[in-house]
Amino acid sequence: MKFSINKQFWIALATAGVFMACNGGKPTDSTQREGGQAVESHAHHAENTRIATLTQEQIETVGIRWAPVEHKELTATIRANGILSVPNNNKANATSLYGGVVKSLQVQIGDYVKKGQVIATITNPQFIQLQEEYLTIASKIMLAEQELQRQKVLNQGNAGTGKNLENATTELNTLRTRRASLYQQLTLMGINPNLVNNGNLKSALVVASPLSGTVSNVFAKIGSYVDVSSPVIEVVDNSSLHLDLHVFEKDLPLVKVGQTIHFTLTNNPTAEYDATVFSIGSSFENDSKTIAVHCRVNGNKKGLIDGMNITGLVSLNHVMTPAVPNEAIVAADGKYYVFLKTAEVAESHQEAEGHEHDEKEGQPKKESKGSLNFERVEIIKGVSDMGYTAVTFINEIPPNASIVVKGAFFVNAKLSNTGGHEH
Repeated sequence: MKFSINKQFWIALATAGVFMACNGGKPTDSTQREGGQAVESHAHHAENTRIATLTQEQIETVGIRWAPVEHKELTATIRANGILSVPNNNKANATSLYGGVVKSLQVQIGDYVKKGQVIATITNPQFIQLQEEYLTIASKIMLAEQELQRQKVLNQGNAGTGKNLENATTELNTLRTRRASLYQQLTLMGINPNLVNNGNLKSALVVASPLSGTVSNVFAKIGSYVDVSSPVIEVVDNSSLHLDLHVFEKDLPLVKVGQTIHFTLTNNPTAEYDATVFSIGSSFENDSKTIAVHCRVNGNKKGLIDGMNITGLVSLNHVMTPAVPNEAIVAADGKYYVFLKTAEVAESHQEAEGHEHDEKEGQPKKESKGSLNFERVEIIKGVSDMGYTAVTFINEIPPNASIVVKGAFFVNAKLSNTGGHEH
């Protein structure tokens, strides 16, 4: 009887254990609801961590900038070095045709001068002597004309000789030739011969700029002696800048007249300029085994100076690809992203705003005044050159979308910090 009772007890205990084990493997209804909400919340959180919200103060402090996606020719190019140069007919030396001492110097290096502008004055006593001779010879011509007329009258009355008439004629012609020579010399000196008189003799001459441009060098100084072989200043017209690109022999067949050249300054690669090939050289440059390809610089030439070294890219085709500045790309989790300026609001921002409007369920929350949102979108990187990288967007973006071109690293850090806090 005792054995039977013990057997029934152990059978009941085993049955209860099996029942409890079965129930333990199945979540209750409340547990299922809570677990489903957790998974859904985690998925929704992951969806909204791609949007970062920044205040206007943060944007101004960090210096965040955005701009539309550009299109560049980065796929088929040739890289070459070169130098900026000004053609010889667009640079000149201002000199004095007559020797003298510099009395005044009115320009400095870097000044812009116009053609004919006075840049210096020089003095020399010989200038006064030339004007004096011009005035004197005018009086001699008057006497010679009177003498010639008198000899003609005497010759007609057979009272004079033919030799005297010939001498008078020769003397008058000689004086007229000398006056014409002095007239031209005074004109070259910048003196109007018609205004020369005894009370208006000039002791200083002006040196004028032969063309419009920028003063690149000053050779003279006040008190120094200059002549036709001693230039006073050098003037360069930088608006006529050309680009001489040094292309290697193996790449020369790929270069054609009319191709576009993108180039940057070697010491300042931030700004990009464009040029167009207009002539290809036919001889090697010194010992470099390169051929000079002459290009015409297009657009704004501000900041470009004769003699600057450049790095250029020759576009072999006109295939344009979307490109962004290198600093616009951020890396995260083995992928590459850029940030788009968007009107969509991050979930964390909506919840913060929504605490004050819980009683108005169903109404959309709006972002606070002065804040901007940036959406992180995935891209595939292409070739990089000239400070830009070709990109392919995983998902299509609006045609007028603007991306963060400066400060993308900070936006990504802000997004990471926000996501970590929510988690």
